[in-house]
Amino acid sequence: MKVLKTKDWPLEKIVKQATQSLATGDLVIYPTETVYGVGVDATNQEAVKKLLKYKSRREGKPLSIAVADRPMAEQYVELNDQAKKLYKRFLPGPYTIISKGLGKVAAGVESEFKTLGVRIPAYPLVLKLTEALGRPITATSANASGEKRPYSVDDVLNRLSAKQKNLVDLIIDDGQLPKNEPSTVIDTTLSTPLTVRGTWHQNGESVFETTTDQETQELAGKLLLKYWSHVKKTGLVIALSGELGTGKTIFTKGIAKFLQISDPIVSPTYTYLTEYDYNRHGITGKLFHLDLWKIDSKTELERLHIDDLTKPHTVVVVEWWQQGAPFWPKKSRPQLLIHFDETGEQTRKISVKTPQS
Repeated sequence: MKVLKTKDWPLEKIVKQATQSLATGDLVIYPTETVYGVGVDATNQEAVKKLLKYKSRREGKPLSIAVADRPMAEQYVELNDQAKKLYKRFLPGPYTIISKGLGKVAAGVESEFKTLGVRIPAYPLVLKLTEALGRPITATSANASGEKRPYSVDDVLNRLSAKQKNLVDLIIDDGQLPKNEPSTVIDTTLSTPLTVRGTWHQNGESVFETTTDQETQELAGKLLLKYWSHVKKTGLVIALSGELGTGKTIFTKGIAKFLQISDPIVSPTYTYLTEYDYNRHGITGKLFHLDLWKIDSKTELERLHIDDLTKPHTVVVVEWWQQGAPFWPKKSRPQLLIHFDETGEQTRKISVKTPQS
């Protein structure tokens, strides 16, 4: 493991050394305007495999890439009008913009939705490095999965196993970084931008339009990915409301698909509750699918023992939420309220908000 300190080395020599390392498949820890990142050549399959071993416990989470500029980004992603506006407004800067991937990076970099997050950091070293390499580098944080944010090299190394340290080839040490938040992540592949991490201008409610069952299911999966840490820590309750045939069960199928449940998903109209086991990249838990269409009293709802369902690693999806809302226990209140409207023969308007909004 070689360490280059920016206070001792001129920028040009650091860029040259790091470029040579990346070009040969090395793993490099480098500073950004947010936290220390860990980079490999995002087009080198063996290098990406090495990175995934370093990060460990990814649980299917996608990586992102850093590029020198928008023209380089457009070699790897398809920019729609939403993305172009965000690039113009926020980049270079501490934002990751997710777009539809073009399949030109190594396997494991794009998400399971075939999307790819792109960063253009406001950090000259990283811009010069990607420009010199001529290819994107991965832009995930350098901490091991689940560890504290790395604002110094010590933050990184003190929390790595010996096995992980042996995977590191080069460290660019820029000292203690300001304790800025990680990049804000915005998904532009839906009808409305979805803030996956951080805050943007969204006011707590987002309205999406889908025109196919597949789009509705993908929205469900992307929302669950956003709240995945919540699922693991406390469990997640998702309340679905809307008239018959507006897409509630289709959405639930998207939840099940994300959780890698292969059983057929049918609304439990007459049994009220169906339970499914899931195993998503080694994380196990349960999906509880409720249909409250026939519930009209607190006594009937209490028979379902709702409070026993909400616990870490569980997802509770409630169809016909409006029927049970007056009787729902406060302890298990939903984290997401989602309403469905049919606005055309194949078009759905899906409003997503949190109870606070």
